[in-house]
Amino acid sequence: MPLTGTRPDKPAASEQPPQKVRKAFDAVPERVRHKWYALRALILQTAEATPGVGPLTETLKWGEPSYAAASGTPVRLGWKPAEPDTIKLLVHCQTSLVDGWRERYGEMFRFEGTRALLLDVNAPLPDAELAHCIAMALTYKRR
Repeated sequence: MPLTGTRPDKPAASEQPPQKVRKAFDAVPERVRHKWYALRALILQTAEATPGVGPLTETLKWGEPSYAAASGTPVRLGWKPAEPDTIKLLVHCQTSLVDGWRERYGEMFRFEGTRALLLDVNAPLPDAELAHCIAMALTYKRR
């Protein structure tokens, strides 16, 4: 579902997710849900602040919140009970994004193959670095 914000082509971080996406947020433990909402706000704010990012669509992919713009590759939020302390920021595995993130932020983040940046659910989010990674994903097709 396209989001609307202060500009018709940009989302508003204060908007609630669509009902089906909200159900995915409600299905994870509270500490994960808290981080997911913080990441969602960062994704929406980054989309708003990044030139060339068009309308953002918020939906579910594989049962997880996904944020897509025509200018880039979707960013998806992941969490699995088997890894209860890890939240994943996922992108399409055939992009070069994770390799670029690893090169730039290898000392700060952990990664999974070519598809995920791993975050500790118990640690503060490094907003500036994450916003840069998110902007790279949302503008990936413009390169």
